Amino acid sequence: MIDLMSGADAARRQSLRRMRVVATGLLVLAAVVFLLTLGRDGVWGYVHAAAEAGMVGAIADWFAVTALFKHPLGLPVPHTAIIPRRKDSLALSLEQFVTENFLTGETIRERYLGAQVAGRLGSWLSRRENAERIVAEAAPLTRRALERIRPDDMQAFIEQTLLPRVRTEPLSPLAGHLLEAVVEDKAHRGLVDIAARELHTWLEGHPDEVASILASRAPWWSPQWLDEKVVARVYAELVAWAAEVRANPEHRVILALDSYLADLAGDLQHDEVTMARAEELKLRILEHPSVGPAAVALWEAVRVALVEALESPEGHLRVRLCRELQEFGARVVDDGPLRARLDEWGADAAVVLVERYGAELTTVISSTIERWDGQEAAAKIELHVGRDLQFIRINGTVVGALVGLVLHTVSQLL
Repeated sequence: MIDLMSGADAARRQSLRRMRVVATGLLVLAAVVFLLTLGRDGVWGYVHAAAEAGMVGAIADWFAVTALFKHPLGLPVPHTAIIPRRKDSLALSLEQFVTENFLTGETIRERYLGAQVAGRLGSWLSRRENAERIVAEAAPLTRRALERIRPDDMQAFIEQTLLPRVRTEPLSPLAGHLLEAVVEDKAHRGLVDIAARELHTWLEGHPDEVASILASRAPWWSPQWLDEKVVARVYAELVAWAAEVRANPEHRVILALDSYLADLAGDLQHDEVTMARAEELKLRILEHPSVGPAAVALWEAVRVALVEALESPEGHLRVRLCRELQEFGARVVDDGPLRARLDEWGADAAVVLVERYGAELTTVISSTIERWDGQEAAAKIELHVGRDLQFIRINGTVVGALVGLVLHTVSQLL
């Protein structure tokens, strides 16, 4: 049977007993008044009629309330002890009611958006101690997960899943779109600056090699002294040209490179010949036998670096993660459109989960109640709703008395 030893259940049981005493006390009061006014006329006749009807109402409602949970007076009257006998069907009905009225996409979306989850989460993340707590909890788990990934497993994943997928997936439109965004944002200028600086440095530091290359292109019939003058002049112009490219971010060579990259980005997305060549190049690269081992080696290097970085609480990676979480939380709080988008995405995810798994979640209601004994289920339910049901008995006594009084008055008038 039910365990009523918890504090909350003990308070409910005490409240239920008090209301039972009140309801039963009204029934006893009506019975006493009925007996004391029996056979009297005049005003007492009206009191007697009210007491009689109040007794009837009180007994009828006592029977109705008691019949929900057990047989009244232990008598097996038909259609009594409803909850113990029909708990399984009632549990199924309750499950269906919750599914159809609470776990619906519209209801979940409304409640999720009303809760302003993104704003609360952003405010929580913006505090340093919370960001540090998340990183401190996630870092060991992430490190252990990375350590459990074996090179053989990663190699099998790359060779059997990743590379075949990349072979069949057209990458030229994606590469073109990415290159287009890079050129528009001028994100490639950093690489261009490095190349220009390295070219200038190399030309200045290797005059003999440059001279040898230039001299090899001289005609056989030209005199050596002329070749030397031409090579020296060309070398000086090359160094000066490289210095100009290095010093001027808007040099026409750089602008020409920007134009070429923009055209290439467009061709990768729209020109069939360029797209076909890009796909052929992709296949030649992927079919090379060293691609798989190189990818595994790269992953191993990244994995080892991540594991080492996650081990140190004061390391750069963990400190940076904490700072990024704080900044993201502050941005969510301050950026209304971002907060609205995050709430919409969260609501969409919640709706999908409810629509897909809501019915399975509510089965916990029926499966739990089905495991209960009939008497146990009745006791649990009565403990929670029995106090309110006693008001039915009280109202039945009062309303019955008033109705009896009215009927007796009407009969006397007639």
